[in-house]
Amino acid sequence: MTKSSPVSAIDLFCGAGGLACGLQQAGVKVVAGIDVDPDCQFPFSTNNSAEFHLRDIRTVTGNELKEMWGPDDSLKLLAGCAPCQPFSKLRQSGKNSKDDKWNLLREFGRLVDEAEPQIVTMENVPGLARTDIFVDFLAKLISNGYLVDHRIVFLPDYGLPQHRKRLVLIASRAGTINVPTGTHDSNQYATVKDTIGSIEPLIHGEQSLTDPMHRAQSLSERNMLRIRCSTPGGTWREWPVELQLACHKKESGKYYSSVYGRMDWNSPSPTITTQFYNYGTGRFGHPEQDRAISLREGSMLQGFPLNYRFYPDGERVAIDKIGRLIGNAVPPVLGKVIGQAIMAA
Repeated sequence: MTKSSPVSAIDLFCGAGGLACGLQQAGVKVVAGIDVDPDCQFPFSTNNSAEFHLRDIRTVTGNELKEMWGPDDSLKLLAGCAPCQPFSKLRQSGKNSKDDKWNLLREFGRLVDEAEPQIVTMENVPGLARTDIFVDFLAKLISNGYLVDHRIVFLPDYGLPQHRKRLVLIASRAGTINVPTGTHDSNQYATVKDTIGSIEPLIHGEQSLTDPMHRAQSLSERNMLRIRCSTPGGTWREWPVELQLACHKKESGKYYSSVYGRMDWNSPSPTITTQFYNYGTGRFGHPEQDRAISLREGSMLQGFPLNYRFYPDGERVAIDKIGRLIGNAVPPVLGKVIGQAIMAA
């Protein structure tokens, strides 16, 4: 990223800065990030050359965005990922949902109207594409003269070591800019071993002496027995009956096999959620060590650089707080390929 970059971006719903990190790697100048969560301020501003604004997006105006961009003649990019919980498979309750977050995409559209950026990009969960609110967002962009491309992408195709699908949109009034196609075939996917295989061993409940982010959640005695009975890529069905949960023995629980499992060294990881540090909430067990993956391992599988800082040195932060920042983040690799497509165009 250089000060003379031809593209200047503002990152709405910026979170811990994953999208900004990737855009900057592509050469885009990110001037500001906006988020309502104060926990995002340190990681966003520390790792990215941009100002953080602690604001509710509903109180921000287009004129304020124009002031953040400044008077230079760079192309203005408005980017962001509205909180995706209303659109996820786990939370989706229909197009008439009363969840307040449902309307944040409308606020994104309002700011597009008011700030008039030449380029808009957004990413979200695939389920958003099936909603009326997304159709309305598209219609608004097209009526305002944007050329729009959007598609659902599989992030291992772009080098992310994680099974993750996302809806990506790029809209431009500066010529056609397409969502980039993948760069990796299935036999070239980055794996769990490629990404975290060389990180020092760790006992559950402990923290590395050299990297405070390499810290793993404690396991109960019963979960220690369970993980020792688990094989990489396997399921709880491998356990002795006495270790199985009551819900697994019910008819409805027999189909939920992707919990209490170990990752497979030779494949991309499962989707990193906000609970990835918890052995029982997914296949988040380490492939070999008897523990869930650490905060650092989760951040790397999400695509963050090894030296990305999420909290100040010397401060001990609750594991769930950092897990939430990592799990909610836009993987930097996606920001980078989007930024590269914009810069190339």
